[in-house]
Amino acid sequence: MKPSLEKRIRAVDSRVWTVAVAAVIATVLGACADVHDHTADPAWESANPLTPVPSAPLGTDISFASLKVPPTSERVRLGRWLFYDKRLSADGTLSCSSCHRPEHAFSEPTPVSSGIRGQKGNRKAPSFINQAVTLYPHFFWDGRAASLEMQALMPIANPAEMGNSHETMIATLEKVQGYRRYFQQAFGDPAITPERVAHAIADYERTRMSGNSPWDRWRRNRDESAVSTEVKQGHELFFGKASCNQCHLGNNFTDSQFHNLGVGWNKKTRTFADEGRYAVTKKDADRGAFKTPTLREVTKHAPYMHDGSIATLREVVELYNRGGDKNPHLDPKIERLRLTDSEVSALVAFMQALDGEGYQDAPPAAFPQ
Repeated sequence: MKPSLEKRIRAVDSRVWTVAVAAVIATVLGACADVHDHTADPAWESANPLTPVPSAPLGTDISFASLKVPPTSERVRLGRWLFYDKRLSADGTLSCSSCHRPEHAFSEPTPVSSGIRGQKGNRKAPSFINQAVTLYPHFFWDGRAASLEMQALMPIANPAEMGNSHETMIATLEKVQGYRRYFQQAFGDPAITPERVAHAIADYERTRMSGNSPWDRWRRNRDESAVSTEVKQGHELFFGKASCNQCHLGNNFTDSQFHNLGVGWNKKTRTFADEGRYAVTKKDADRGAFKTPTLREVTKHAPYMHDGSIATLREVVELYNRGGDKNPHLDPKIERLRLTDSEVSALVAFMQALDGEGYQDAPPAAFPQ
């Protein structure tokens, strides 16, 4: 016997009710999932998402695969936070980026750096772009650090810079619960150590590369329209009459070595305001010698030299043109160039054509809490 109409309606109602309840449950569970996902993906993660390690731009020829420990996306993301995080300093006022400013190609627009409590140093922060691969493992103006990792850690513990201790820095970071999952992702467990902080910051710095400049497009892609006739003249001078490539060599235009140009020499006292490489090696030949800086993005590095004592690129070329400033330890490669005014201008135009892309960045809008 067929069930009555009333029973069939009740059965349908029951099925409809079951489906409705299931839909409500699904909606609630979905909402809970959304809340969970929001918790797992907080605002600071959205401000610094996990992205692939970038490829080297045209002209740099940097291969991360050639490194003993290539950067990973997880370490680079963690390093980006740490690089811009002021909590790494003693009083929470400075980060690595306070001196290595991205808008200045990770150099700074001041003659010298300023540390906590407004302390002034005697050198300006050099750029670290394209430093993933170097001819020699020399970092800082005087080469006292043998790796990007050492370069990252030293200013943190320098009383005149970030003024912290590595132990206090770690104690501060360990109180930031939000950082633990990113150390876990980057290193396999949540332990926070000075070495891991340095490794992450250094991997972020390794990804700051500059290439695909007008000069690169001209020389690599044979695009004759990429640069002006003046830039081409400057190129010929740079690699010819002026012999700038004796020291500014390779794709990054630096030999990673140390040279005395006479900058900071006092004729009256016959001393240097800053002994440079000598402070590291104690060799007389290294007095007043400083590391050759990269010429990539050089227009953003003014003022120039280790002490920011030269205001413009043209003045830098004129220093070389007159054979440096004479002193007992002047590098033998430095001699008068006898360039005309137009040739000086052409060299400046050549260096301006080395401005490229790939390094650009800005601080994350939010940090782990």
